[in-house]
Amino acid sequence: MKNLFQDNFICELGITFLAKGKKFSYDFKYDTKQKEYIYEKFAEILKDQHGNEKEVIWLLKDDVNSSYICEDNDLVNMIPLISKNNLIFYLVDVSKFESLAKMKKIIIEFASKIDIVNMNNIPIRKTIELMKNKNSLQQKVVNFIKNADLYMDDFSYVDMDKINLEYDEENEKPEEKVLDLPEKVMDQIRLVSVYKGVPVPSMLFDSTGTKKIAALASYIIEGLEKGRILVVDELDNSIHFKLTRAIVAMFNNELNSNAQLIFTVHDINLMDCKKMFRKEQIWFIHKDEKEVYLYSLADFTAQQGIRDTTDVIEKYRKGALGALPEPDLINSLLEIKGNDREELEYDE
Repeated sequence: MKNLFQDNFICELGITFLAKGKKFSYDFKYDTKQKEYIYEKFAEILKDQHGNEKEVIWLLKDDVNSSYICEDNDLVNMIPLISKNNLIFYLVDVSKFESLAKMKKIIIEFASKIDIVNMNNIPIRKTIELMKNKNSLQQKVVNFIKNADLYMDDFSYVDMDKINLEYDEENEKPEEKVLDLPEKVMDQIRLVSVYKGVPVPSMLFDSTGTKKIAALASYIIEGLEKGRILVVDELDNSIHFKLTRAIVAMFNNELNSNAQLIFTVHDINLMDCKKMFRKEQIWFIHKDEKEVYLYSLADFTAQQGIRDTTDVIEKYRKGALGALPEPDLINSLLEIKGNDREELEYDE
């Protein structure tokens, strides 16, 4: 989709990432009006012993400036002739071009490590599939859920005959009712929480927060085990702030060297960078009538009043860091009360 805040039909996306001990960048531009990829660039970023970085371009397709570079020399002259309706490594038989094949493999392997989760709608399917297999990963998911809810004795995926369902014995057996349920619903009912020795279906009994933790658990455990990248929107949605901190601490920990957690929150208490984060790990999103701005806490210098000893939360509350909403709800109250007065005067 085109930029919502500017009259610009060009959508740009870029990412710098690590893969197998090397640093790469990948960028492209898409013309939403012409429906064409007008720019594509893949590069390896090398660093010398002094920390200086040098970019080695594997692929450059710049249709605006008619500039084309490729490690596969035979492909350079073909690039301007290739269709623009997709990214280049999806349009070319990469088996014919060694560097392009490596590039595609690097990008796809990196992308396949990313899990994107919306806390308003976390798929429970991943947890269910892990719970079906009795292995060490499944037990770690169970332990995570139990540790998150101190009142839970156990969490498991059980056969239907282990669940106590109320039914009318004279008219219908519980098995017949179960057969009428969709498979996905049956799977969810078979997820059981145990409290004080009593097993109950999680989807019918547990709170919203507990169910979200159960759904999120598989992503967190698998992410830490396999070094994946977990992107979570509104991590603090419906879960206790101490639990949010505990989840963050699992990733932001010297014991974790491979997995990454990228998340958005409204909980400003997490900004306590002296205990939780480095400055470059905290980013703000500021929106006005013209544009959306993304910037890091590290952009603020000591001269601007942000030091290691600074109370960042207090600075944010005072508006010194921006990204602070300014609701004008008092006008809504005045309108409501104003209407009440007009109705009262009319009645009189």
